Amino acid sequence: MQKLVNGIALLSGLVTLSIVGAGAYLYLNKDAMIEQVKEQATEQITKAITEALPGMINSSLPEMPSMTGNVLPESSQSVPSMTGGALPF
Repeated sequence: MQKLVNGIALLSGLVTLSIVGAGAYLYLNKDAMIEQVKEQATEQITKAITEALPGMINSSLPEMPSMTGNVLPESSQSVPSMTGGALPF
């Protein structure tokens, strides 16, 4: 019975040490991991936008007409020589 209790205590200690070790590793390397994830995300987002942008631009621009109409005639109305205020009273 004593051997069983000692084995459980030893395993408990090993599990605790592994959890503390993993936590320390993550704490010490968190900045490098965060930067790595940022770089990967930026790369993937840039790639996705670069691939999608030409299609978005081409679909949103209208086609240029092949023929246009005539020139508009000059207006027969003269430009007022004096302008008033913008208020209606």
